[in-house]
Amino acid sequence: MGRKVITVLSCAFITVVVCALAAGTVRPAAAADQWGSADLRVTISTAPKVAQPGQPITYLVKVRNRGPGDAVLPVLRVRMPRDLRIVHVDVAECGLAKNGRVVVCPSSVDVPAGTTGSVRITGLVRPAARGPLRARATLTSEVVDPNEADNVAEAVTKVGPGADLAVRFGPAVGQVRPGHRFAVRAEVRNRGPRTVRDAFLFLRQQQARLVSASGARCRRWRSFAWCTLPPLRPGRTGLVHLVFRVPPHAVQPVRATAVVFSGRLGDRSPANNRARMRLALHSA
Repeated sequence: MGRKVITVLSCAFITVVVCALAAGTVRPAAAADQWGSADLRVTISTAPKVAQPGQPITYLVKVRNRGPGDAVLPVLRVRMPRDLRIVHVDVAECGLAKNGRVVVCPSSVDVPAGTTGSVRITGLVRPAARGPLRARATLTSEVVDPNEADNVAEAVTKVGPGADLAVRFGPAVGQVRPGHRFAVRAEVRNRGPRTVRDAFLFLRQQQARLVSASGARCRRWRSFAWCTLPPLRPGRTGLVHLVFRVPPHAVQPVRATAVVFSGRLGDRSPANNRARMRLALHSA
C-alpha cells in the first residue's frame, strides 16, 4: 500500500497519531508489526534539581519506540507527588485521572518504530512540602516488550528549606492631604533559615504615586513599583523608606499593597508575604 509523505516533521510521541490524521497519512500496520514486539523506553527529569516550597517545578518525560514493530495503542501514565499541585500539561491529549495526581496520555492509533516525543508537566510545590518529591512514569503498549526494565522511570527530588520572608508597613501619618507628600516605611524581615540574596518588593498604590525610595533599588511604572533589596541574612530586617505623593484632586482613601518574595528560594509561610496600608484623606 502506497505511503504519503508526512507533512508534519516533529510531533510529540503522544500526539503523533493526531498529526498523521491531519496530514492524511495513517496506514494499516503490517502483519509483522501487529504480532511483533516494540521496545518502549521512558525517562523523566526535573527542573530545578532541588525543589523549593511554594515554587514551580517542571517534569520532562521523554518517550521512544525502539521497534522493531509499531507500538499498539501505547499509554503513558505519570503519577505525580502528593505535595504538588499540577498547573499545566503541554500535550492536549493528556488528562488527569479522577484522583488528580496521575497524568494519563493515551494514543488512539499505533505509533511507528523510531518515534520519539515528550510531555512537560508543571506543578507548584506546596509550601508545607518536606520532600522528597517522587514522580513515576510508566509506558505500556498492547504488544510484547522485549525489555520491560526501561518502561518505568522515577524522579526523586529534594525540597529545599526555603526562607521565611515577611513584610509590614511601619507607622505612618493617620491622614494625608491631596497634593501633599507623605512618608512610610516598609519593613522586610528574613526569618530564616537561608540567606536571601534576591529579595524583591512589589508595590501597588492607589490614590498615590511613589516619588522616591531609599534602602532598595526601585523602578516605577504607573501605579506599580518593583524594588530589589540588598541580601538579607536570617534574623535581619531590611528597611525601605518610601515617599508618596497624593494627587491634588484625590477623593478616595490612599491604599498601598506590598508583596515580598525571593526569585530563587521558596517560602513555607506565604501568609506574611503581603502587607496593606490605608490612609484617610484630610478634608480641607
